[in-house]
Amino acid sequence: MADSDVVTGASVTGESERRGFFGRILLFIRQVIGEMRKVVYPTRDELTTYTIAVLVFLAVIMAYVNGLDWLFTRAVSWVFGSN
Repeated sequence: MADSDVVTGASVTGESERRGFFGRILLFIRQVIGEMRKVVYPTRDELTTYTIAVLVFLAVIMAYVNGLDWLFTRAVSWVFGSN
């Protein structure tokens, strides 16, 4: 069986019925290794850019939620008359 057949689902359906328990486990492991070879990892610059973008997004969302919390606290205090 060729490497391209290992990763495709078409060849797996017919052969998985004929394989035993350990054969299916080995097929799964070969498929995982084949998929891991396709993974493209980000460069250091891309990773730094993504990290900064996530941190800025989190800061904006935290400020938004904090502002809503402050607004609702003031509104409830005004409605119920507590200080």
